[in-house]
Amino acid sequence: VQLQASGGGLVQAGGSLRLSCAASGRTFSKKYMGWFRQAPGKEREFVAAIRWSAGSTYYADSVKGRFTISRDNAKNTAYLQMNSLKSEDTAVYYCAASDLLYSPGPDDYWGRGTQVTVSS
Repeated sequence: VQLQASGGGLVQAGGSLRLSCAASGRTFSKKYMGWFRQAPGKEREFVAAIRWSAGSTYYADSVKGRFTISRDNAKNTAYLQMNSLKSEDTAVYYCAASDLLYSPGPDDYWGRGTQVTVSS
């Protein structure tokens, strides 16, 4: 399975971006598609996830009410709509396909990161 993340960029505080993560390769069989982020000098942290079959969604407290995760099963693609962006959202964003919700394991898949920069 290969994951291709896209949609990052530079945006002013209060603006919006939509990230996409497209899965290709073997039939997608992982339970969750999630987004994680890593800011300079900080550890990678969970942002949001969606259960692929049921569509249940999960969010970090820091993004609740501002970010929305969704998926298109037919396209094997997950999206992260990010609104009301803040400077503290600046990070490299990674998508991951995993069987564990908050901590992808060694048998799970990661996409390359996409940079999100929010200017204040």
